[in-house]
Amino acid sequence: MTTALITGSTSGIGAAFARRLAADGHNLVLVARDTERLHEQATELHDTHAIEAQVLTADLATDDGIEAVADRLAQPASPVDVLVNNAGFGNKGRYLDVPMADELRMLKVHCEAVLRLTSAVVAPMRERHRGTVVNVASAGAFVPRGTYGASKAWVVQFTEGAAKDLAGSGVRLMALCPGFVRTEFHERAGMTTDNIPRWMWLDADRLVTAALADLSRGRTVSIPDVRYKALLGLAKLTPRTLVGAISSRTGRKYGPR
Repeated sequence: MTTALITGSTSGIGAAFARRLAADGHNLVLVARDTERLHEQATELHDTHAIEAQVLTADLATDDGIEAVADRLAQPASPVDVLVNNAGFGNKGRYLDVPMADELRMLKVHCEAVLRLTSAVVAPMRERHRGTVVNVASAGAFVPRGTYGASKAWVVQFTEGAAKDLAGSGVRLMALCPGFVRTEFHERAGMTTDNIPRWMWLDADRLVTAALADLSRGRTVSIPDVRYKALLGLAKLTPRTLVGAISSRTGRKYGPR
């Protein structure tokens, strides 16, 4: 039986990946900061799907947290076949309104942790000639939106580059770029969502189904909804100065996820 490790597994997109991968028969390693919620999730998934679910409490904004997960990914006796780098968060406010410590913490989670965890798992995957990494980015990666968008753009570029370098190795990498998803993401950041049109919201379980379909098709970047494909296609045709102005007026109140 294969094993999947999911960061940020206790809510939102991470929880949807956990449900789907457990239903597909994968054993799980569940990673988040809240030990109690992790144990509750592990018990539920074990009881529902008869899989083994390991709990790993780690804060990916710290070196110790990243190292703990990297060590688990590198264990040869219990290899990880699927890594989902999902952990992430948003900061409320415009550039310079957000404390520098919070901006650096975001880069630690969105960029450094993704780089180090992907590298930790891909090396043994390449030796086995099989494995999958899904790095959760955002539709915000394709429009100017401060540190959040920049960090997610890095995730997309990194994933595309790594996938190219590993072509033919048996290791698959994909950047998942969702739009707005009903999760705890905005509430935790203290962001208002009142001005987001209802049609822009996505369901996490449907999102994961579409993402896995894109993965099976060999796509390196997944924008798993026709609405966001259309919006981002339009954004490519719009002058970046105008896209940036629109994003600045609206997007900084909430972060896509």
